[in-house]
Amino acid sequence: MGRLTVGALRAVLVVVLAGTVGVQALMVWALATDPEDGSLPLTPLRVLTILGLVSVQVALVCIWRLVAMVRRGTVFSHAAFRYVDVVIGAIVAAALVWFAVTAINAPGQREDPGVTVIMGGVGVAILGVALIVLVLRMLLAQAVARNVEAARMQAELDEVI
Repeated sequence: MGRLTVGALRAVLVVVLAGTVGVQALMVWALATDPEDGSLPLTPLRVLTILGLVSVQVALVCIWRLVAMVRRGTVFSHAAFRYVDVVIGAIVAAALVWFAVTAINAPGQREDPGVTVIMGGVGVAILGVALIVLVLRMLLAQAVARNVEAARMQAELDEVI
């Protein structure tokens, strides 16, 4: 992975992380100062927004660590699994938060249930991303196993020579 790619990815991660922290600060401020007007259950939606953004932030930090491992050439190790597993967990947590938002929003959509169906579909798509990352984890496991095998074979070859 080149320096430009790593730099661009890290810049994107920093911008997204700063944005999520900013939105969280606004949600906390709104929780403390803005009363509900009764049209929507704003307090649960604000709390769920804060929790959903925490899951995004956890994933961003793990991705940052994985990029650092790629840059150092150590990503094909067992240490990378911890970060990938946390990313998968964060994506699943984000999907669960999204389903909770969908459930809270559903009673207000009785005249137009299509919105609730679309929101449910988005939740399923988020779970699909978790499954894609799980498949990538399996590919990482195969690469780590091959890397270990190659190192073992190289050690045997060095002994022969």
